[in-house]
Amino acid sequence: MLSFDQNGIYCRQADVYIDPWRPVAKAIITHAHSDHARWGNRSYLAHYDTVPLLRLRLGADINVEGIAYRHPIAINGVQISLHPAGHIPGSAQIRLEYKGEIWVVSGDYKLQQDGISVPFEPVRCHHFITESTFGLPVYNFPPPQQVYDEINEWWRKNAAAGQNSVIIGYALGKAQRILHHLDGGIGPIWVHGAVANINMILEEQGVVLQPWQRVSPEQNKRDFNGAMIVAPPSAMGSSWLKRFEPYSLGICSGWMQLRGARRRRSADRGFVMSDHCDWSQLNDAVAATGAEHVYVTHGYKSVYAKWLRENNHIHATEVETLYEGESLEGSKEETEEL
Repeated sequence: MLSFDQNGIYCRQADVYIDPWRPVAKAIITHAHSDHARWGNRSYLAHYDTVPLLRLRLGADINVEGIAYRHPIAINGVQISLHPAGHIPGSAQIRLEYKGEIWVVSGDYKLQQDGISVPFEPVRCHHFITESTFGLPVYNFPPPQQVYDEINEWWRKNAAAGQNSVIIGYALGKAQRILHHLDGGIGPIWVHGAVANINMILEEQGVVLQPWQRVSPEQNKRDFNGAMIVAPPSAMGSSWLKRFEPYSLGICSGWMQLRGARRRRSADRGFVMSDHCDWSQLNDAVAATGAEHVYVTHGYKSVYAKWLRENNHIHATEVETLYEGESLEGSKEETEEL
């Protein structure tokens, strides 16, 4: 029912693409990160909570419709519904059924609950398209609460030593996850402009964050005293950070599982926090679908597809896409806020 072509993942029967990487007539979007939600499509369909994020990132005048989770719609005989992916607020897996055959496109997803996103919901299917960003056994993420405790203790020690704390995470999703779990009693919380823009949208949708303030160009070092500053990856190495000196730099990413990643980014601390699945989550998710055919996209797709074939006896195929997974670089939207 689904195929991969030069534009993206295509359903011919419904004449619709899922997360296309080139402009098409009809696009269903799993979530609002820029590698999955691109400008130029004639119409968009996404979860209700993703709609304002798409308008922020792609333009207020885009033609976009929102639907709820588990609310099926029919397009030329294909039953299509969205199901929670647990990746970020509004993220969805796309389920398509036609003549008894069921496909599910995962988009990006995770099984760990983050406190701000609707938790991942496994969907039974015959064919499952999955990412594999961290599809190696070495990636075994710690319990989320352990990471939140580590972040707050790091902030507390920095404040006691007269330092600010700058923590790096994606402006959409990870930054709000950090903000939700910070201990606001330690000190003031400031955020980069790209983070503030997302915060305002998600707070309107009911996401609960610690009180925060937007950093403005007029502010100087005297405005910060043992503060926590939440910023996107694009802020690293920029002159924007100088106003927070002296500061300690921390990075939140699944790549922080390996010490070399932190050293390469010249960070003082690395916190293992990802909006993607680790190795065990990937295997649990695939098993829960019951899928006989699995198509592995971005990440360690060759390794993971081979593992599924040899160990789970699943018909697993690696496919080339333009999705990026988790990066330590900034997006275009974030860079423009500097």
